[in-house]
Amino acid sequence: MNTTIIGLDKKETESLAKDLNGLLANFQVYYQNLRGLHWNIKGKSFFELHVKFEEFYTDSQEKIDLIAERILTLGGTPLHTFNDYTELAKVPVGKNVTNDVEAVQLVVTSLSELLKIERIILEASGEANDEGTNSMMSDFIAEQEKTIWMLNAWLQ
Repeated sequence: MNTTIIGLDKKETESLAKDLNGLLANFQVYYQNLRGLHWNIKGKSFFELHVKFEEFYTDSQEKIDLIAERILTLGGTPLHTFNDYTELAKVPVGKNVTNDVEAVQLVVTSLSELLKIERIILEASGEANDEGTNSMMSDFIAEQEKTIWMLNAWLQ
């Protein structure tokens, strides 16, 4: 039998689980960046951005759990070490970022990287008839595109 218990092709689900692990790694770096931005932001935008970064990291934490659970649903094992995350991550690491514009730009850049990965997974999950993963990616993409639009409006 070449299908999983949820009726998807085994090879396709293995590939999707691998791609989702890459997304998981990138989300973990993004999450940690947001924690650092929340803690270290300074300046006249402190109150506004301190709260916004907390909102973003809380949302990211939920998405991280959804991604890991989807990997498990597909029969894979979610990555769970910092070594794995840093090896796979394309999201830039933001260290000691305190400036408001630099912080918001880091979030925009990070979300842009996440979108690239999510669009690859969206296409692959569509081809595999994996509606669960496809729907998740579609939801993530729509939300992140709106966030980028709002953050770019703030930057201008």
